[in-house]
Amino acid sequence: MAEHLTVGRVAELAGVSVRTLHHYDEIGLVQPSARTSAGYRAYAPADVERLREVLAYRRLGFGLREIADLVDDPATDAVAHLHRLRGLLLEQRDRAGAMVTAIDRELEARARGLGTTPEEQLTMFGAQLYDSIGAAYPATRRTEPRIAARVWEALGDARTVLNVGAGTGSYEPADREVTAVEPSAVMRAQRGPDAAPCVAGSAESLPFDDQSFDAAMAFSTVHHWRDPIAGLREMRRVARRVVVFTHDASDTGWRNRFWLSRDYLPEVAGLVAGRPPVEDLAATIGARIEPVLIPWDCADGFFEAYWRRPEVYLDESARRAVSIWTRVGPEAEQRAVSRLRADLDSGRWADRNRELLSLDAAELGLRLLVA
Repeated sequence: MAEHLTVGRVAELAGVSVRTLHHYDEIGLVQPSARTSAGYRAYAPADVERLREVLAYRRLGFGLREIADLVDDPATDAVAHLHRLRGLLLEQRDRAGAMVTAIDRELEARARGLGTTPEEQLTMFGAQLYDSIGAAYPATRRTEPRIAARVWEALGDARTVLNVGAGTGSYEPADREVTAVEPSAVMRAQRGPDAAPCVAGSAESLPFDDQSFDAAMAFSTVHHWRDPIAGLREMRRVARRVVVFTHDASDTGWRNRFWLSRDYLPEVAGLVAGRPPVEDLAATIGARIEPVLIPWDCADGFFEAYWRRPEVYLDESARRAVSIWTRVGPEAEQRAVSRLRADLDSGRWADRNRELLSLDAAELGLRLLVA
C-alpha cells in the first residue's frame, strides 16, 4: 500500500470530487503535505486521517467552520474524534429509530381506521428523544431520597450548583442555589413553579463563564448527550466540583447483570455499544467512582428501578418514562413484555431470579462519579 495517496486516488476512495478536495485545500481545511516521486502533491497518512474526520463531520451536517474548530481542537486526538463521531452517529440512529417508531404507530392507527392530527404528524419530525418520552416523566420519575442523599453529600459545601440535563428537576437540592440547563422544551415545561430557573442549552456547550459555579451535577443524563466527553469537560470548566450519576455499560457492569436486559431485551446491548467506558468518563474529570445500590422500593422509575418488582414493567406508563423502551422500538418492546408476562404467570421468572427476592438493594452497575 502506497504511503502517500494522490488527489485523484483520495477522491476515488472517499467518494468525493477532486473539486471538493481542492476547495478544502484552498481554505486550509485539509491540505496535501506530501509529494509523489513525480512531484505531484499527495496526501500523507496524517492528511488522510484529518480528511476522514472532516468528511465524517460533514456528512453529519456540520458546517465547514464548525468542522475546522472541531478538527483543530488541540485537546482532541484521533481516538477522541472517533468516540465523538461514533456518539454522533448513534444519536442520529436513535433519532431515526424514534421516527420509525412514530411512523409504525401511525401506520397501526391508520390500519384500524384512526387518523392523526396535524400536530402529531409534525411532532414526529420536530421532537427530540426526550420530547417523545418526556410527557410520561411526572407519573413515575420522582426523586429517590436514598440516592439523592448520596448525590447531595457528594456536592460537599457547594452553595451554587449547575444541574446539567436537568429534566423536570428531580434531584435538585432545595438548600442550594441551583441553575438548570435542559435542551428539551417538553421537559422544561414540566418543571414545577418552585423548581430552579432553567435555561435551554446542551452539555457540550454550556452558556457560562469558567468557574461560574461551586459544583456541577448531572443525573442519569450523560447517555443522552451527543458527546459525553465534551460535556464532562464543559462541566469541569464551569465548576470546581463535578458530580455525575451514570452507569457502567460494560457486560459485567450492566447488560448481563440485570435480568431484564439479559433475558428479555438483548437490544439494550446495541444501544450502549460504543459509549465511552465509565472509567474514561471518570478520567476525563479526574473523578473517583462509587457504586450506587438500588433499593427494592426505589421511588424513581428509571430502567433498573423495578428489579424486584418485575410486574411494573408490564405497565406501559412506566415504560414510556424510560427512553430505552422508545429506542428499542415497538416490536422488541412488545416481545419483551409478552415474554415477561408469560414468565411471571408461569412462575419461571421467580425460579430464575429467586436470589433477588431476599435483597433490600441491588448492585446493577449504577455509578456516582465525584471530582
